[in-house]
Amino acid sequence: MRYEYGEARLKDELELASGVRANSARISISVVSHGHIGLVASLLADISTHVRTPVEVILTLNFPEVIPFRPESFSFPLHIVENTLPKGFAANHNAAFLTRRGGFFCVLNPDIRIEQDPFPELLNCLQDRSVGVVAPLIRNPAGAIEDSARRFPTPLSILRKALLRRLEVEYPIERETIYPDWVAGMFMVFPSDVFAALHGFDEHYFLYYEDVDLCARLAFAGKRVAVCPAASAVHAAQRESRRNPRYLRWHLSSMLRFFLRHPAAVRRSRSGSG
Repeated sequence: MRYEYGEARLKDELELASGVRANSARISISVVSHGHIGLVASLLADISTHVRTPVEVILTLNFPEVIPFRPESFSFPLHIVENTLPKGFAANHNAAFLTRRGGFFCVLNPDIRIEQDPFPELLNCLQDRSVGVVAPLIRNPAGAIEDSARRFPTPLSILRKALLRRLEVEYPIERETIYPDWVAGMFMVFPSDVFAALHGFDEHYFLYYEDVDLCARLAFAGKRVAVCPAASAVHAAQRESRRNPRYLRWHLSSMLRFFLRHPAAVRRSRSGSG
């Protein structure tokens, strides 16, 4: 996949996309399993039970797993893709996007739990054509608000987090829609035309920072990132990079790539502008 970073060209593509937005209200949900088929089964059951918005789910098995459910047992179309070789986060979701049929594209982690249909409120937020991606309010299993809405990272902010060893909520979330620098890739909803105009996630990132990079490119093109507190979901965070050295290496290399690729976003975050 090619990624165009020219500001004028990207703005032109997004403006054109907004003029031909698909009328379909169907949402194509992309879920990727990396040995998490048990979590996937719970997520699919949640969608089947609570979601009434028309959806289809594209489930990618990044390596072979035994499926503990029948695809036809759910209330929505389920398409299963089995990779012959493992791919990164970006490549898997980009491949799923190429097969989608919905006017909206949702990236969803297997460890998300849904207790009520979040999509009507999220789609309502996307009626604002200045918004390029929307996310719900994310809570942890104890009910506390997670740090899913953030400012673009800087070397200083990363050092601060490492030294303090605690997560901080960077954007207070109450009842109104907020517009952070970026939202975590655990739950993101895009108009399909906007995702296509951006050429999807940048596959140079194997794991981590794909979401930060994509939101930076949206900001570069004049689009906003939104969090809609009227919609919510629960996230049981895995945070593998804190325990697994391989994941930590991926995290650090992706971080460095972002800093080198998006100095303007880093300067913007350092200045405190949003």
